[in-house]
Amino acid sequence: MADFALSSDRAVQDQLDRLTALSPGADILGLERITRLLERLGNPHHRLPPVFHVAGTNGKGSTCAFLRAALEADGYKVHVYTSPHLVRFNERIRIAGQLIDDATLAEGLSDILDQAEDLGASFFEITTALAFRLFADTPADACVIEVGLGGRLDATNVLTAPAACGVAQLGLDHQAFLGDHLTDIAREKASIAKPGAPILTQRYPVAIARIVAAEAQARGAIPHAQGESWDVAAYQGKVHYRDAAGRLDLPTPVLAGLHQLSNMGLAIAMLRHQSALPISDAALKAAPHWAQWPARLQRLEHGPLLAAFDPERPVWLDGGHNPAAGTALASHFDKALAPGERMTLVVGMLANKDVAGFLEPLWSRIAELHSLPVQGHAHHDGTVFAELAASHGVPHYNHATLADAIAAVAAQDRPLLITGTLYLAGEVLDANGQAPV
Repeated sequence: MADFALSSDRAVQDQLDRLTALSPGADILGLERITRLLERLGNPHHRLPPVFHVAGTNGKGSTCAFLRAALEADGYKVHVYTSPHLVRFNERIRIAGQLIDDATLAEGLSDILDQAEDLGASFFEITTALAFRLFADTPADACVIEVGLGGRLDATNVLTAPAACGVAQLGLDHQAFLGDHLTDIAREKASIAKPGAPILTQRYPVAIARIVAAEAQARGAIPHAQGESWDVAAYQGKVHYRDAAGRLDLPTPVLAGLHQLSNMGLAIAMLRHQSALPISDAALKAAPHWAQWPARLQRLEHGPLLAAFDPERPVWLDGGHNPAAGTALASHFDKALAPGERMTLVVGMLANKDVAGFLEPLWSRIAELHSLPVQGHAHHDGTVFAELAASHGVPHYNHATLADAIAAVAAQDRPLLITGTLYLAGEVLDANGQAPV
């Protein structure tokens, strides 16, 4: 789908408009275009510092945040490439620890687009080439690279010699590209594995774990699965990690949700099973407190959007948008809310997402549902949410804008969760004065 990226900087916006006009306007997979473009740029992806490459249906961005936190805690300068952005396109590219500035972004996009005009490259492919070129040209100690969509045919999979690969939680999403079965998705994501490189994976159902391990081994990688080569668990007020090198006692991560324990564990396992960079136990112990990843069970501040709210009222923001994310949210709120307590849900979802699957685990905790459009994107209309809410005996209200939805729930005192897509999350953060930095 089209990205609809916007910038307040005129020079950046001119290049984003040019990028939108030149790209196909839809997600496309394949390595032919990105390979040709990178060749024209001198193959910068072969000149990167040690790369940590992360795939997954959910949790890959959080894993990248833990990787960055640990590496920076040890004094390393880290390039980071993630997607999508929430408020500003600049969030996708962090150069040696700092978000790309507007002047560098405008100049870089202009140059890449000059090279790519006849290739039919996608929005994501252009962005990936830009990131790789900037990362190759700017000194740093490590790169943290998040897969965009899938793995095997994702533009980032031109990387040939990562220090370590990681695969986070697997679930159904983007079925039009990756297949309708978890087995298909597992193969696609495990295909970031590279010869001789360790690939760390989370705990999956036995049949899926076997597929992931077989795919990794077929590609000559060295698989390390959670529950076998490494593990992480929380008990007695601490997080405990273990692998063949020993045990670590860690603090509970600042990022909320039990699922973040596995994401943190995956990042630590990736760092402990690679040999490109030494990493201290002190840095690994700092990462749980240093890692930040907006719009993932983020507790919102009392900013402009929430000006009419009681400052003590808990308001949560999460970009979850698939059934696995709904399950993770339900698990969190089953513990965060008092027995029998329910919350208000404000939700907007893209048209290609499984609304019923996402909401199913949450119904027992929803007091009322407020739906709204996702501005600038094809989205589910209010009738979809109304029918589902009616089938679960939950009141439903549809709104034209985010401001209308927030005004409708402002006088309540129950907890509020705003969720359904990262695009809505970005609109919330912008309106509340909490754009990522």
